[in-house]
Amino acid sequence: MTSRLLPLHFPSGMDADFQRQLETLRGLLAGQAEILAPVPLGAPAPDGVDAVLFPQLLGEAYRLVDAFQAIRLPMLILTSEFGTMSMWDWEIRSYLRDAGVRTIAPYNIAQTRNILRALEVRRDLRRAKFVVFQDNPGAGFQAPIFKRFYWWEDECTQRILDKFGVQIVVKSFQELGARAKALPDSAAEAVWEQWKGRLKNALGPIQPRQLLSALKVYLVLRDELDADPAIAAMGMNCLNESHFSDSTPCLAWNMLYEERKLMWGCEADTVSMLTKHIVHKSLDVPIMMSNLYPFLMGQAALKHERIPSFPDKADPDDHVLVAHCGYLGVLPQSFATEWTLRPKVLAIVDDNATAIDARLPEGPMTMVKLQPNMEKLTVIEGSITGYAQYPGSDCLNGAVLHIPDGHRLMDRLSSHHYLLTTGHNRVNLQMIGGVFGLELDVL
Repeated sequence: MTSRLLPLHFPSGMDADFQRQLETLRGLLAGQAEILAPVPLGAPAPDGVDAVLFPQLLGEAYRLVDAFQAIRLPMLILTSEFGTMSMWDWEIRSYLRDAGVRTIAPYNIAQTRNILRALEVRRDLRRAKFVVFQDNPGAGFQAPIFKRFYWWEDECTQRILDKFGVQIVVKSFQELGARAKALPDSAAEAVWEQWKGRLKNALGPIQPRQLLSALKVYLVLRDELDADPAIAAMGMNCLNESHFSDSTPCLAWNMLYEERKLMWGCEADTVSMLTKHIVHKSLDVPIMMSNLYPFLMGQAALKHERIPSFPDKADPDDHVLVAHCGYLGVLPQSFATEWTLRPKVLAIVDDNATAIDARLPEGPMTMVKLQPNMEKLTVIEGSITGYAQYPGSDCLNGAVLHIPDGHRLMDRLSSHHYLLTTGHNRVNLQMIGGVFGLELDVL
């Protein structure tokens, strides 16, 4: 599918420059955008339009602010022959910005293509479902911790629906776990025959039963996905209600991403799932969720991970240890520089469970997550400087991040769960934020 763009022209009409630019864009963006027949600025947009397009900006804009303010779709400015804004657009954009009109004006073609993907994601989310498997969140293991999480509140679910159109569907984890356990070993063995070429050399010291149980979780999740093509992401309350399963979904999430590009949600965190879906599908960057342990948290963080101290750094205030379920967290093989399936680490999951031990590449990274009001993205650019191992702890292989301002981070973080992406992505997130009506809170 492609983004559907509605070109707008000014009341003075469509001159040769307008027509020439329109045809240039049709050729340049073929396969990624369907550019419709132009209509005058102020005319109603037909159904199914993803954004309005200005192939030309004129001085008339200063006298037509009301018409711009009335537009309820993303406004894309592509006035150069290179599929970007022109230098001459700055004055009009600035004038419109002061009037409360937000436009999207990419200045390289890669940004333009990211924006077009984001428009598709925005449209597809309105008919998407996120399925989460849970029964009574917060009532299981570590209840004092899990009962605090906003993503299980009805208000959060409603805000996601109101802002993005995504329907959160809740299904029983207890029933799913029972279905997985009831599957015959032969079903899991048949899946192993299909996947062992990709997984055989990535298995740590796990027992055959651990592997079969993990594959059975994959099978029941795959069945759910097959039954409803509207499902765009799935999550599971896999820690707090882990008593419902003899395994964990880590391997299944890896397989379903590699097989179908499905987005996944550890601990049924719907806000992380939504952030992950928007960022990855729009920017096509590796992404994963993990827990943040800023060095500034001191003993509160060290005790939770059962580690004696943080790595020795010259500027410890501006460092964060990142770990989830004993390692970095659930990371698909195609994103990882190293990847191994190992026995479980956390005490609150079944002894038969497994976990992924994987690494993102060292170097530039960006942390990002939607804030609870669904109107802003928190963005932190930094770098992965290395990995830390603590034998006998809940952090056998965690990442160490360097960030610009640890004290600002402590004051402004919205969650202990954050998404890590490779590279510095603030600028591109700013661009796609315009598509989704999201401001950036840069820490």
